[in-house]
Amino acid sequence: MDRFDAMQAFARVVETGSFTKAAESLHMSKTSVTQLVQQLEARLRVRLLNRTTRKVNVTADGAAYYERVIRLLDDLDDAETSLSYAATQPRGRLRIDVPSPLARLVLIPALPEFYARYPDIQLDMGVSDRVVDIISENVDCVIRGGEIREQSMVARQVGSLQLGVYAAPAYLQRSGIPAHPGEVEHGSHRVVNFVSSRTRQPMFYRLSRAGEQLSLQGRQALTVDDGNAYIAACVAGLGIAALPDYMARSHLDNGELVQLFTDWSLEPMPLYLAYPPNRHVSAKLRVFIDWVVALLSARQGFGLG
Repeated sequence: MDRFDAMQAFARVVETGSFTKAAESLHMSKTSVTQLVQQLEARLRVRLLNRTTRKVNVTADGAAYYERVIRLLDDLDDAETSLSYAATQPRGRLRIDVPSPLARLVLIPALPEFYARYPDIQLDMGVSDRVVDIISENVDCVIRGGEIREQSMVARQVGSLQLGVYAAPAYLQRSGIPAHPGEVEHGSHRVVNFVSSRTRQPMFYRLSRAGEQLSLQGRQALTVDDGNAYIAACVAGLGIAALPDYMARSHLDNGELVQLFTDWSLEPMPLYLAYPPNRHVSAKLRVFIDWVVALLSARQGFGLG
């Protein structure tokens, strides 16, 4: 038994949930994949997979072993791609985690161009606004808005989100158009709050004009921890919200949102790409970082200047 082939076959069965699909992706016969997994189980003396006539499920031991296996396979892949020709043709799996609006509006629509340049890179993209544990969850890199609080992380600023204050026309018809941000806090207006999924603390946005500064606060209409839900609530007329301009632009153009306090400025939100300090910057991670930087620098609302 070739242990590398066996581990690769096992990992692909876990990922595809099928011996047949794993065999197709590895360009092997189903019988060969089955035998490799069986030989691996015999060597380890544990059952890695539960098999039924309809599906394959990973056991608890199998799930723990899978996490170790994919790290070994990735390390081997990194070693190979660091050499000669392979360094110019990055390949392998890259695990990333990104905010949901950034994925939906920016990254995923641009991925065809990325894959055209790097067809051998497989992206496993976690899409949410929760703060992942990048080390324990074995993630290669994350993209996050706001300051990176984990001091041990290696962080590179890849953008600076321009912010604005927005509300739906239906909301403004009901509650009136505030002329000053202070009216939001002391008047009858409501706000939609965005909170950190980790701390559950709301984000406060500072506005400034000619030396005057204040925070956008008011009676809470709704609190959410997901960017897509945040903008959906604002469009639905549930309250006033401070939004990154790239998220609001299409809704502003089609009349679903109105920008408020345009003579005030909001402090931009830094956008960082971060990875563990002990994680080797492989060729595939390096080209992904460079691609993200180039992509965001070409779009409005992400300028570093």
